[in-house]
Amino acid sequence: MQLRTIDTLREPVRLAAGLTPGKVLDDVAMERGLGAIRRFGERLRGFRPEQVRAVATNTLRVARNAQKFVQEAQVALGFPIEVIAGVEEARLIYIGTSHEAPAVSGNRLVIDVGGGSSEFIIGKGYEPKLLESLYIGCVSHSIRFFPNGVIDPHAFKEAELAARREVQVIKGRFSKSGWNQVIGSSGTARALSDLIADNKLNGSGEKSILDPLDNSGAGVITLQGLKGLKKRLLDFDHIDRVQLINLKDDRRPVLPGGLSIMLAIFDELGIERMEVSDAALRVGVLYDLLGRTQHDDMRFVTVEQFMQRYAVDREQAHRLGMLAADFLAQLPKPNHESRTDNLALLGWSANLHEVGLSISHNGYHKHSAYIAANADMPGFSKNDQA
Repeated sequence: MQLRTIDTLREPVRLAAGLTPGKVLDDVAMERGLGAIRRFGERLRGFRPEQVRAVATNTLRVARNAQKFVQEAQVALGFPIEVIAGVEEARLIYIGTSHEAPAVSGNRLVIDVGGGSSEFIIGKGYEPKLLESLYIGCVSHSIRFFPNGVIDPHAFKEAELAARREVQVIKGRFSKSGWNQVIGSSGTARALSDLIADNKLNGSGEKSILDPLDNSGAGVITLQGLKGLKKRLLDFDHIDRVQLINLKDDRRPVLPGGLSIMLAIFDELGIERMEVSDAALRVGVLYDLLGRTQHDDMRFVTVEQFMQRYAVDREQAHRLGMLAADFLAQLPKPNHESRTDNLALLGWSANLHEVGLSISHNGYHKHSAYIAANADMPGFSKNDQA
């Protein structure tokens, strides 16, 4: 099953740049985001709810006023918006990337450096095996280590060391698993790849296995290329003065942060070469949405795994699910219902309502609620789990 792109609409908003030290989104960033979402909403008019899935990632995971923004954004978009956990984001990134990448024997390592977080996934075929999300991103790192666009070697070294400390947390497990192919996804990897190729920093003869007809060297990041780009960047003391061929204005402010993170990843994980894929989270969300309509819904798999792990009484869960469904059928339907999977959610809730018995019979329902709200549950958003 392969998706074919008909049209795309992209607007760089960088919500993370509007996070205050107290983790509150400022009004300017919120309006910038809402403006883009309104324009997306106009393009989505006429789509049915089951045809659209919108997800929010790291900035809205950490912002203290995320709920206010999401409520306004849902009105602007006209569809529900799900805030997804970092591990779920990683799973969706791997799904998108693996469907667009050539087959490889053995494991594939996928790395996605975003604005406020970076996702790391090892998988085989279409199946992710190890998933991690770290709180390092090109926007947050640039703000922290290169305030107001000032660049100097000491700040760059500190940025690299900070990123390396984060990656060291996952290094042991990932290195033990091993990989035969490394793929970078999303904007940071693509921007670095293009800059390295356009400024001829990769060395000669580099060709992407994802686009073998492209002889420009784009689509590949090498350690040599990253070091060359760092050397060129440190020739300047401010990001506005940096002169690199085809450095785009929207990438200029976050280049130091993204480059320092990618160098740290290459050094810590011993990577020499990375292929770059345009497919990432958005493509993964589409494949996941398609799976839900093709009876290949990850949420069923997750609930089944939880029922086995916590030895759920299946007969009791079935009885409760039937009773709850009967109650739901007797309720009047709301005038503006945007979800089409309420019955399924009710059934999954019934299946998991007694998982807390594995902790204690006293107050088991509270333990069940805590597990459901805080566990990593592939396929479910944080809104679903709450």
